[in-house]
Amino acid sequence: MSYTKSNMYYDDYKWSARADHDNPKIIGGTDHAQLNREEGYEMLYFINSLAKTWNWKNPSIGSFQKLEKIIRKEVPSSIRTHSGIKTWIAQNYKTI
Repeated sequence: MSYTKSNMYYDDYKWSARADHDNPKIIGGTDHAQLNREEGYEMLYFINSLAKTWNWKNPSIGSFQKLEKIIRKEVPSSIRTHSGIKTWIAQNYKTI
């Protein structure tokens, strides 16, 4: 199961890439890339990639939404890279 736009907890995201070089579907997300937490397509890509990386088996929409809330509201805003956010979550949450 993939997390989709219609499943997202927050509805205030922007949904257009400024340019192709800013679109994770085109460039592929990298660990050193910064995550824009206001861009819906970036959040979806990142959340789905974390679920895949962490080998989530049959995740619920609730699990995806919890991860979305953690990224938006709990991860310090000073942590911006994919790898930094991933590390922070892993250090602060045993289960999601």
